Amino acid sequence: MRLLIVTQAVDKDDPVLGFFLEWIRQLAERCEFVHVICLKEGLHSLPSNVRVHSLGKESGASRFKYLARFFHYIYHLRHEYDSVFVHMNPEYVVLGGLFWRQWRKKIVLWFIHRRISLYLRIAYIFVHAICTASHRSINIQGKKIKAVGHGVDTARYSGHERTKNTRSILFLGRLDPIKRVDVFVDALLELHLRGVSFTADIYGSPSPGYTKDSEKIKENAASLIEANLLTMHESIPHEETPPVYASHAIFVNLTPPGSFDKTILEACASGAVVIAANGALRGVLPETLQTDGTKEHTVSALEAALSLSDEERRDLGERNRKYVEDKHALPQLIEKLVQALK
Repeated sequence: MRLLIVTQAVDKDDPVLGFFLEWIRQLAERCEFVHVICLKEGLHSLPSNVRVHSLGKESGASRFKYLARFFHYIYHLRHEYDSVFVHMNPEYVVLGGLFWRQWRKKIVLWFIHRRISLYLRIAYIFVHAICTASHRSINIQGKKIKAVGHGVDTARYSGHERTKNTRSILFLGRLDPIKRVDVFVDALLELHLRGVSFTADIYGSPSPGYTKDSEKIKENAASLIEANLLTMHESIPHEETPPVYASHAIFVNLTPPGSFDKTILEACASGAVVIAANGALRGVLPETLQTDGTKEHTVSALEAALSLSDEERRDLGERNRKYVEDKHALPQLIEKLVQALK
């Protein structure tokens, strides 16, 4: 199979999409050749049968140039790929879908988000399949929707020694409203008022347009920061996250149902105790560690996590790790994507 991949970034230092390099590597092992069209190209080391074509965001190209280069690449390379895999951006399917269909290319979109946009609805018409982590990680229904797991490189997260600080808490993600970092900070403030001991770290930066929201979060967290109970860090490259997960006993994710945040599974793969608001984890996480994303329920879940015995913590960590290995390991996902693309 000769494959065209369309994605936002090919950059090992990208804090959100750095993981995708391993997807490309493993797909390349199953393909004769892989072309990758990306909006932004950064540092990477990919197999010799992979060629990257950037639309030019890293050099400040205009939107018009993005479009011109996109159509140039898909047309001039059309005899060098048989299938198209679009990662997370249905807009590219809308732009290229009619051409790809006319050229008899197999089109698969990977999409995980609670948002149902017009682009997604139009893309559904053109694609042969939309692959997603679970049926709860996408809000559009139809026979083209394929739940294939999330694709976590479990070996990267299980190889680090776990912290002995059982009262350490981690929040890792963008400082955007959907992540509900403000609720996490409010929950920490409540724990502090109740005299509960802990240390916490937040790793993340705001997306464009959310800088004011992140400043409000920092203002609200000022007393915790001054008391050395909370440290706020900028986003870090994805490849640097495994030791960060391992250095915290508890991981918190408050993203609402409808978006299956990959960081949840990375934390599980590291063996952490995980608190989440995602309905896809019902039956996986104990009820006491699930929250509806409100301050009250998040405080209760944190208190439950902090009160675990060493044996309970180890058992939960092993169960979380096994769940990811069984249901969301990257080799399994790659196999399912290859079958969908054939």
